[in-house]
Amino acid sequence: MVQLDFYGTLVAASLVLLLGRGLVARVGFLRAYNIPEPVAGGLLVALLLLSLRFFDIEVRFDTSLQNPLMLAFFATIGLSADFASLKKGGRVVGIFLLAVTGFLVVQNAMGITLAKVLRLDPLMGLLTGSITLSGGHGTGAAWGSTFSEQFGLASASELAMASATFGLVLGGLIGGPVARLLIKRVKTPGLTQEEPHFPKGFEQPNKERSITPFSFIETLALIAVSLLAGSLLNGLLHGTAFELPTFVCVLFVGVVLRNGLSALGLYQVFEREVSVLGNVSLSLFLAIALMSLKLWDLAALALPFFIILAAQTLVMALFAIFVTFRVMGSNYDAAVLAAGHCGFGLGATPTAIANMQAVTQRYGPSKIAFLVVPMVGAFFIDIINVIVIKLFLALPFLGAAG
Repeated sequence: MVQLDFYGTLVAASLVLLLGRGLVARVGFLRAYNIPEPVAGGLLVALLLLSLRFFDIEVRFDTSLQNPLMLAFFATIGLSADFASLKKGGRVVGIFLLAVTGFLVVQNAMGITLAKVLRLDPLMGLLTGSITLSGGHGTGAAWGSTFSEQFGLASASELAMASATFGLVLGGLIGGPVARLLIKRVKTPGLTQEEPHFPKGFEQPNKERSITPFSFIETLALIAVSLLAGSLLNGLLHGTAFELPTFVCVLFVGVVLRNGLSALGLYQVFEREVSVLGNVSLSLFLAIALMSLKLWDLAALALPFFIILAAQTLVMALFAIFVTFRVMGSNYDAAVLAAGHCGFGLGATPTAIANMQAVTQRYGPSKIAFLVVPMVGAFFIDIINVIVIKLFLALPFLGAAG
């Protein structure tokens, strides 16, 4: 076994990003279907590590940097959330939230139905629904433990992790092709349109941004405060009815900092630095997450679970095409939103952002998509998902299963 330490893992993640960038630049298929660079490089390395296992060689990474990078990314999402902009997009956020909520119900109904058809415990179907796909690894781990302890479901945690891994991979792979299909029907803004100042947010991560060392340090301090205060808030809420994932608390603190300091006239957040640090955190997080995937865990899933997860992937793509795209206006912004929905509907919000970046770097910016998806995918979805899951668990036949 080869164990890479913190520095070795950081070097490996950086090389994965460079590999992904080179692959997307040189392989027409990846570029045509808008596959994000971290996904392309990370999956190739994960497949290489899977092949090494046939020679009894296992490479392990120090993933201690992964969680801080994810939290830093969500801090920058919060620091980018201007209340004035959110107010403008309020109606769009509401419509998208309704579409996402509808899909949570569809996702769980599909999982439970297929589990029954395949003569599995319906709780297995719920576990391979919104718990692990829209919820991701964190939600999957929490509910997997609950299913084992309260419902006596054997190997629930292992199934949850494997299912979430499957979703993370597929969420990063189908978003681009779905957007490509939809964009054929709409007019795109293009990349040559004039921009009034510097590119904002996460839309064009490869665009140059003018920054200074001091303003960079100021923004780094804001992110650090968001991480610290968010973690403390999470600790205070732990075990209460208002308990939320740490990243939601960090995002919330970022929103409060951004708008509180602005309202008091004390400080204006530099969006250029926020976007740079956010994009770096996002890219490194995805690189570490994907290159350290234990793809052999997916092999442990029996055929019935592969059938359920494959069906969930197809349903996600169809829902994004025929529901998300249409209710969001059937335009370019709607196509980018559909790609983002595929990302967090199967994987996680960072995957959604990476999907949208792959699209907007090729076809042009979509300000509304990068306003709506982070707020819905990183904040509202976790709260609504818990409600939906508990409503399904209240169904008589699921209670009987336990």
